[in-house]
Amino acid sequence: MNLPDPCAHPLGSNPGASNPKGPHPHDGIRGDRLALLACSDPKILADLLMPWAETERTWLRRPETGLVMVQGRTGGTGTRFNLGEMSATRCTIRLTACGSTGVGWVSGRNAKHAESIALTDALLQSPSHREEVRAKVIEPLITIRQTELEQAAALAASTRVEFFTMTRGE
Repeated sequence: MNLPDPCAHPLGSNPGASNPKGPHPHDGIRGDRLALLACSDPKILADLLMPWAETERTWLRRPETGLVMVQGRTGGTGTRFNLGEMSATRCTIRLTACGSTGVGWVSGRNAKHAESIALTDALLQSPSHREEVRAKVIEPLITIRQTELEQAAALAASTRVEFFTMTRGE
């Protein structure tokens, strides 16, 4: 799978979708990174972040779990409707040394995973850490995610049934 940016998420993006002032050059990339981090295995992410585990940080919002309303659209483009609620955990941190702020949202109740996402987000916004975090955290996660998607595609392809018709009497 060819990715335009080394930090892009394999599932694609919609840059500027939530920005009323129009697309910002980094909106889609950051959103893709956050999506990749939220989809990652919490243990693998924590292991990849070990070199930065002791980074000094200030809590702007400690991990908190709550409910969010999930909305859907009929046919993907119709009127919105409330599908139901799901639990989500969020947190926000600021790195003490450089002042970078990171946010972490994850479905479910895993506070450590949300904290890991926030730390990674803050490190990626710090010019002094950005390249190293891309190389040692984001790129391995992209590789893992691509492998997972390829395995899922191969499994789906192995169950594919091809139907054909035969003409009778001609």
